[in-house]
Amino acid sequence: MLPPGTEIHTVGALGGGWSSLIRTLHTSRGDYVLRSMTRPELADRAAEMLTRETRALRMLESTGIPAPRVLGTDPSAACCAWPSLLMTRLPGRVVIAADSSAADSSAADSSAGDSSAGAWASAPARRRASALARQLAEIHRFRPPTPFPEYVAWSWPGEITHPVNTTRPDLWRLAEALITRTPPPYHPLFLHRDFHPGNVLFDDSGAITGVIDWTETSRGPADLDVAHCATMLALLHGDPLADFFVEAYRESGGRLAPDRPSHLYWRLLDALSFAPSAANAAGPWRALGRTDLTDAVLTTALERHLTHLLTTLA
Repeated sequence: MLPPGTEIHTVGALGGGWSSLIRTLHTSRGDYVLRSMTRPELADRAAEMLTRETRALRMLESTGIPAPRVLGTDPSAACCAWPSLLMTRLPGRVVIAADSSAADSSAADSSAGDSSAGAWASAPARRRASALARQLAEIHRFRPPTPFPEYVAWSWPGEITHPVNTTRPDLWRLAEALITRTPPPYHPLFLHRDFHPGNVLFDDSGAITGVIDWTETSRGPADLDVAHCATMLALLHGDPLADFFVEAYRESGGRLAPDRPSHLYWRLLDALSFAPSAANAAGPWRALGRTDLTDAVLTTALERHLTHLLTTLA
């Protein structure tokens, strides 16, 4: 998959991912990224996920959306040890702490998950949230020449795990009841489907240099992409920044459901997929330095986020 004559000098691991092993290849021709689908629980989907990402990345080459360029793919592991995708490495880094200083991907944010009254994110975090909103609105304006598969929900009524020690079981039952219905009608758009700060690269000025991980690219409502990023921001920084991001998306020309009940449905559908402790996100976040985000902290933050959504949108 590498260009002919390319020599690999060193191989390093890139942190922050959950679904796959991500490595950077330092070669005689520059740096490349190799995604390998190593998780046994995703073995049945690995080929489809890589094929979908390859298709999306090739379509995006003709747009201004900063996505990697595909160099080669081996979805069936015919040549590689695991199903794999080789792509260009984009500049920038993942930023998940509130401060955008040089240490912000390794320093803990003391207000993590705190969406209590008066809690607010730093100015750099707000600038990044605005950039995320503009970028997502641009992604939603893309019209692929052929449609992608319909979105798949990541939470299902009757299968949502409530926190064992919650003092508010009625809150969880109400939130789950509100997604136990036919999804609201929507205008289908091109979705990244896993758009959040962990899948976006920034430079030191706070500008976006890349959007990565297109394995779940789908067709569905804009509200669902917005909801996913908003949930992540709420867990990382608090509800005020999540609300700020949603409004910035609207100001960037993004269109959300016109009525509150419909928007609430998509927000809850995403938030409940993190129950009870955002386990899939927590590991990569801690690996990036957010060791403050314990299961207990994230469970509390998620419960607080559900309360906020039901209070402001119900």
